[in-house]
Amino acid sequence: MIGKKNIVFGFLYLVLTAALGPLMVNMYADFGAATVEKQVSVGRLQALQENEFEEDLESLNAEDIAKANTAGILGLNKLMNTEAPIDAIKGGAHAHGNLEALLNIVVGLVIGLLTVAVWLKQLVSWLFLVGTVMHSGMLYLSVVFEFSWAETLLQTGIGPICILLGLLTAGVAACIGIKDPAAS
Repeated sequence: MIGKKNIVFGFLYLVLTAALGPLMVNMYADFGAATVEKQVSVGRLQALQENEFEEDLESLNAEDIAKANTAGILGLNKLMNTEAPIDAIKGGAHAHGNLEALLNIVVGLVIGLLTVAVWLKQLVSWLFLVGTVMHSGMLYLSVVFEFSWAETLLQTGIGPICILLGLLTAGVAACIGIKDPAAS
């Protein structure tokens, strides 16, 4: 069965990309501390603004206001810097990898049922495999392991193009290879 490699690859790849979930949960430990720091500093800044920059009924000088403002900005910056790696994994390798793993499983099952030429089935199969590795695979390597060469390959656009061509080719193959049971 030609689609078998897509099914096996899809399940194994799904395990790999789904494993990023616990990794992201562990990364949220730093996120909690940064959130508290941001809330305290920005909360103080908001309270000062609401009290027209008076604290304990005394007007603050420009230096005190600048310190409060700086603490608020640094708190926000720390939170964003803590959030960025989590968002990069969540929105990139994790989400795309899971989707493309499932696409490979479905495509493997579908091309196994089609009555089309073997070369067309192989083309669909390989387009999805290459597309997955060159798209979410490179996302995984560049974001999780920080391999800069993977980012370079990712920017070529080969992965998404292969996935789109695979979808188009699978659609054409399905149009040709799925027979109407009533016509038999």
